[in-house]
Amino acid sequence: MTKGLLLCVCEGTCPSFQSMDIFEVLNRLRREKVFDWVGLHPQLCSDDGDVYLRELLRGAEIDRLYVAGCDPRMQSKLFRDPFEAVGFPRDKHTGVDIRNMDTDKAVDAIKRLVDDSPAGEGCGCNG
Repeated sequence: MTKGLLLCVCEGTCPSFQSMDIFEVLNRLRREKVFDWVGLHPQLCSDDGDVYLRELLRGAEIDRLYVAGCDPRMQSKLFRDPFEAVGFPRDKHTGVDIRNMDTDKAVDAIKRLVDDSPAGEGCGCNG
């Protein structure tokens, strides 16, 4: 099962990410092999974020896409168009809100998300 993580950090200037070392979050999860791959985008909800998601997911064989950033329900709404554009099933997306967390709390929240997400189930926010 191929699972990837995208970290979205509201341009890196949002106060809700100031206590977090975003590169350390990615490196810990990468080193511990929690994911097959990790990536970073400054603002997935922007127009270029849509392009990024479409290009990343077009023809990709990804079983589960985790996105750590804002509220998962908001992610589901924001990513609907790029997912539909490339035929990426929305139920393969699972999100977690990591705003206002420090590095350790963010890593723990992401790990819990993976542990609590059985294969084939999303965050329940696909409506």
